[in-house]
Amino acid sequence: MGLRGAPRGRAFTITTRADETPERPAALVQRACPATRPDPRWGADRTSVATWRGFGYVAVVIDVFSRRIVGWRVDTTWRSARALDTLEQAVCARPDRDGLIHHSDRGVHYLSIRSTDRLADAGIEPALGTVGASSDQAAAESVIGLYKTDVIRRQGPWRHVETVELATLAWGARCNTQRVLEPIGYVPPSEYEDASYRNPKTVATPGMGAGVM
Repeated sequence: MGLRGAPRGRAFTITTRADETPERPAALVQRACPATRPDPRWGADRTSVATWRGFGYVAVVIDVFSRRIVGWRVDTTWRSARALDTLEQAVCARPDRDGLIHHSDRGVHYLSIRSTDRLADAGIEPALGTVGASSDQAAAESVIGLYKTDVIRRQGPWRHVETVELATLAWGARCNTQRVLEPIGYVPPSEYEDASYRNPKTVATPGMGAGVM
């Protein structure tokens, strides 16, 4: 049929710079704690993309329940403002945030005063994973891996960050509304969420640890 799989690459570059501040949010999210509805928990992650003019950096926030991308940004530098912009987009897109937990790695971008203050203002509880331990935020990291496979490796090489940004925008829209995902029953995130609102008891509940797509 002319079909072939797109294998995931093995990347070992560490992009998380841990903040060693003594007081940090607790690791509230456990792998055994499934998300049972939209917006009980978000996962945040970042990645880098090489272009002919230097590196671009992509940050995303996903809803762990449906794997829906609720916030994203592309920029030319790692900055706490970018993480804050991504969070702001997610907050605007998802107004129903009762009991919401925002899970991220221990990078300084997520632990900045501005980011933690914005989470508090929005009534969102911060939670942290462990540096280098993908099991703590497997769903968000799996979406990043899917993005690298679907977009970055397949459509590159990239001339500049602007082309990455446009491709990311198109992919995010397609991923939310068209691309089927194995952990949620081979349906798109938007369809999965719609089904959960219509009849919550018939929808499976993938946990944070169910990250393979």
